[in-house]
Amino acid sequence: MLNRKVLVLNQNYEPLAISTVKRAIILMYTEKVELVERYEGAIHSVSMSLPCPSVIRLHSYIRKPYREIPLNRKNILKRDNHTCQYCGKNNRPMTIDHVIPKSFGGKDTWDNLVAACVACNTKKGNRTPEMAGMKLLKSPKKPGHLFYLRLMASKPHATWRPYLFI
Repeated sequence: MLNRKVLVLNQNYEPLAISTVKRAIILMYTEKVELVERYEGAIHSVSMSLPCPSVIRLHSYIRKPYREIPLNRKNILKRDNHTCQYCGKNNRPMTIDHVIPKSFGGKDTWDNLVAACVACNTKKGNRTPEMAGMKLLKSPKKPGHLFYLRLMASKPHATWRPYLFI
């Protein structure tokens, strides 16, 4: 129970990090955070009983620069929900496609890479989507800070949903 995940919110209710129940209990005991949401059950010691936290909020605002999300195959597939951005199928092996091919000056950037099934990637070939007569389901873009938190919390608890905007 002490290793369950806890969502940590900044003073303004902005998602900040993911911690453990053990760390959250320490922060609650030292009065650095307040309990916002809780899991079922409680943590018992010899002299006291504390609710098991699910979401906590810091008493003072912390300025923390957001982590840069690494541009890699795994994160592109997660951003695109393992779905081909040309045909919309997600039950096929996926590849990464350059929307604007490297031979046309395309770069390895969040805005130029998408998940594509092998069939669509082969059909598109070394052409732009317009040249191949294909259309993207959605324009690729760099994911934000909430993407990173959702990535860290693969299956967020129901009490987290309002704070992660799910």
